[in-house]
Amino acid sequence: MPKIKDIEISDTIIEKMFKVGAHYGYSKTRRHPSLSKYIYATKNKTDIIDLEKTSKMLERASEFAKSLGAAGKIILFVGTKPEAKNITKNIAESLNMPYVAERWIGGTLSNFTEIKKRIMELENYRKDSAEGNLDKYTKKERVVMAKKMEKLERYYSGLIGLKKAPDALFIIDARGEHIAATETQKSNVPIISLINSDSNIKGIEYPIIGNDSSIPSIKFFGETIASAYKSGTVVVPIKE
Repeated sequence: MPKIKDIEISDTIIEKMFKVGAHYGYSKTRRHPSLSKYIYATKNKTDIIDLEKTSKMLERASEFAKSLGAAGKIILFVGTKPEAKNITKNIAESLNMPYVAERWIGGTLSNFTEIKKRIMELENYRKDSAEGNLDKYTKKERVVMAKKMEKLERYYSGLIGLKKAPDALFIIDARGEHIAATETQKSNVPIISLINSDSNIKGIEYPIIGNDSSIPSIKFFGETIASAYKSGTVVVPIKE
């Protein structure tokens, strides 16, 4: 009978997380008390996250994302820090979901009626521009409109197509995105969030404790949640 060490073992979810550096927390001095039980050890004054516990959290979050996909629900992806911007945009677009990669606009959830007006204004401008309907305005008017739309494009382009408030948020670094997280909690919208050792776990329904500053780590967790959502959208044919 072959020894265990001689058996070729495929990558487990924990090994994959380890490869992307998901286990790296911040310094012990930055640790939030609510995260203490999720720390495996402290090495060179840096917290090492317990990836076994993280894997269970990721599994739970993925099951929730899958249920959202099955129900055709909307997830708003939020990640505005430099390491997260492109990943947030790419993952959201792969699912045809809305995203915020520039700056969270206060009232996005609590005052969605007003936010929707801005989105529609940008949509109408894009349509008029494409169809040549801006020619009726003077050059000066077009310049003023273009400047206004440039600002709307920057902050609202990721929300184009959003007709109602989202059913859940996926936030990269809830501590860094505390304005978005607080507003979401007050709106009673569930949150999935990748958080590091400096974050408060309270109020986050589906926390995933891991490295939220490394691009490979952010990409891994984001793509895992996206994959779970996609799997929920797959319709399994009923056998007769």
